Amino acid sequence: MNNLNWQDFNKVAMCVGTIITAKPFPEAHNPSYKLTINFGNELGVLKSSAQITTLYTSNELIGKQVIAVVNFPKKQIGPFMSECLVLGAVDGKDVTLLQPGRKVENGLKIG
Repeated sequence: MNNLNWQDFNKVAMCVGTIITAKPFPEAHNPSYKLTINFGNELGVLKSSAQITTLYTSNELIGKQVIAVVNFPKKQIGPFMSECLVLGAVDGKDVTLLQPGRKVENGLKIG
């Protein structure tokens, strides 16, 4: 495993956002949802493609707060432009979303 220094870690911007839509993404190579996530006034609404279909239905994702990296370059995934990376604990094809332990303000930074 590569070690990071604090300067490297501080370059990663992670924030809390609330999922406002979750739609199937049939064009993706792996089963995925197209998410729109509200990160508050400063960042606004960003889109993400997330391979989280084995543990979550699209309906149960609405209103769920998640943690995402918001300063990666945008990534074209088929016809969809992903603007952030939703974080989760990966166990094979199962991804458990990382979430705050209680409801917090959208846009709060993780540090």
